[in-house]
Amino acid sequence: MAKITFIGLGNMGGPMAGNLVKAGHDVTVFDLSKDAVAALVSEGAKTAETAHDATKGAECVITMLPAGKHVEAVYLGEDGLLAALPEGTLVIDSSTISPETARGVAEQAEAKHIPFLDAPVSGGVGGAKAGTLSFICGGDEDTFNKAKPILESMGKNIFHAGDHGAGQVAKICNNMLLAILMAGTSEALALGAKNGLDPAVLSEVMKQSSGGNWALNVYNPWPGVMDGVPASRDYEGGFLVNLMNKDLGLAFDNAVKNQAAIPMGSLARNLFTLHAEQGNGTLDFSSIQRFYKPE
Repeated sequence: MAKITFIGLGNMGGPMAGNLVKAGHDVTVFDLSKDAVAALVSEGAKTAETAHDATKGAECVITMLPAGKHVEAVYLGEDGLLAALPEGTLVIDSSTISPETARGVAEQAEAKHIPFLDAPVSGGVGGAKAGTLSFICGGDEDTFNKAKPILESMGKNIFHAGDHGAGQVAKICNNMLLAILMAGTSEALALGAKNGLDPAVLSEVMKQSSGGNWALNVYNPWPGVMDGVPASRDYEGGFLVNLMNKDLGLAFDNAVKNQAAIPMGSLARNLFTLHAEQGNGTLDFSSIQRFYKPE
């Protein structure tokens, strides 16, 4: 069992840290939300007054933060964690950020002989709670092998995508596809409902046919069709529209830099941006169904 510091206890980070505690690791947590920290302490975690204090004596530091600017603020500069962590401390960042930002942090970490892995996740809040996340890792093989036993306490599928930044590239490709699938699934369900079909029946038809996909099979966006998903609790919780917009923006920026055509990804970005501007940014991304079926 390892001595681990976990920073960032949001919808994903909180359950992830909780699973590390359940696995028997010695976990110290830090977050600006006192309620989030208290919830983990009640599960058996320790805490500290500052992020620096939380990392004292840690063998591994894991961060789960909203955006690249937060990752840079935590790790870089004279007051960043990299300036204080001892050589050999394993650092795993599970935030979804640009590949360039991940590579930049990794470069400075390696200059200080601190092994770094970008390890964004897929599987949503449900996967975070169940410990079945997929980790998509970028970094050298030795660091990946060192991190894998820790990641297995939080996830089921641990992938080594390649060198630094590769995890982020794979993640933004995955989330771009997810946004496209969710928008398309919502559109199809709305069309069927307009023709008098029961969305639950139509969902079963498409699940067993060529239209089956993760958004339809596991995360149905139509209210009341599937238990335990955000659509059946007024789209509360889950993966926020604002976060999906951030990831679609990362995909768009990367496509521009690499001169890659992403017509479907660009359309999905526009749809989710418009959806957010209509006041839905803090709802789960499956609420794109409301774009086709206003309530």
